Amino acid sequence: MLKGSTTAQHDGPQALQAAHLSGMTPPEIATLLGIEAFQARQIFRWIHAKQVFDFERMSDLSKELRSRLSEEHTACSLVLAKAAVSEGGGTKKVLLRLSDAETVEAVYIPSRDRVTLCLSTQVGCALKCSFCATGQSGYARDLSPGEIVEQALYLLAGEDLGGRSPNIVYMGMGEPFRNYDATIKSIRLLMHESGLGIGARRITVSTVGEVEGIRRFAGEDWQVRLSVSLHAANDLLRSELVPLNRRYNLKRLMAAVEYYLERTGRQVTFEWTLIEGVNDSLSDAEELVGLVGGIKSFVNLIPFNLVQGIAYRPPGRRDCLRFRDQLISRGIKATLRQERGQDINAACGQLRRRSPS
Repeated sequence: MLKGSTTAQHDGPQALQAAHLSGMTPPEIATLLGIEAFQARQIFRWIHAKQVFDFERMSDLSKELRSRLSEEHTACSLVLAKAAVSEGGGTKKVLLRLSDAETVEAVYIPSRDRVTLCLSTQVGCALKCSFCATGQSGYARDLSPGEIVEQALYLLAGEDLGGRSPNIVYMGMGEPFRNYDATIKSIRLLMHESGLGIGARRITVSTVGEVEGIRRFAGEDWQVRLSVSLHAANDLLRSELVPLNRRYNLKRLMAAVEYYLERTGRQVTFEWTLIEGVNDSLSDAEELVGLVGGIKSFVNLIPFNLVQGIAYRPPGRRDCLRFRDQLISRGIKATLRQERGQDINAACGQLRRRSPS
């Protein structure tokens, strides 16, 4: 549980609509409580910047306000159900229970010069990509802005980053653009100057190809990064790996990406999960070159992470490097990601709805 936090119990359908303060901006908090703007900023700062959810510990608030908050409101909704730390590098995964007893997973990934938080936007996922564990467990519901933000607050609680700002990647459970409004608000809460104050360029939203979401995202007034999960450069294979491709084929997807580039001028990252014998050949690399060559982009290659119940295998390192080098030789910026946390099922594609027991 977050330091100094209290746990509120909620029952019935109203639980999903509970107005936890973690999902509100300072003006929204001021309006809800009928308090001064500076008091709302104080509450927001305690929750977001200091990760303190116990109103009684918010020492610069009046005793009367603290008492009222404790009696009438809750700051947070998530409760720790389980945590695991990888033996290799300190990657930490938390299973968090929501107020309706559903669960989500989020991941803290430390490295030499930065910390990255991987957040979820939905309970499960309805898109059922063939290589991903999340879709296997089905889709339950969207997360609220507060439920998304609290994952970051929970992961940061008690951690000393030495003054560094964490990177945020929306690459956990769910498709962010299927929960667009909550995702966008959660980003603004994480960026808020009275809270964590995370810079836009430190935040990346990953989509599997929700075309309308990409187009909407192009109109946001910020420099938050966009990543597109590609995994195949022809419609036949991509429809097998990513069923959403049957609705938004590569022609429509790439048109949306080009629209995004025209509107923003920012680089797009393409993610490509390398699967042995499926999309790891030099001819696959050449297809990718033909698709993204000339586009202001970067390719992030991810060796497939083993998932129980999925028969795919990762290629050997030599084959992965060969694929990467082929892209680079053809003028495509590319890197091979060093995956972390596989031993605790915290790596890309391994998160899922789980029972707390």
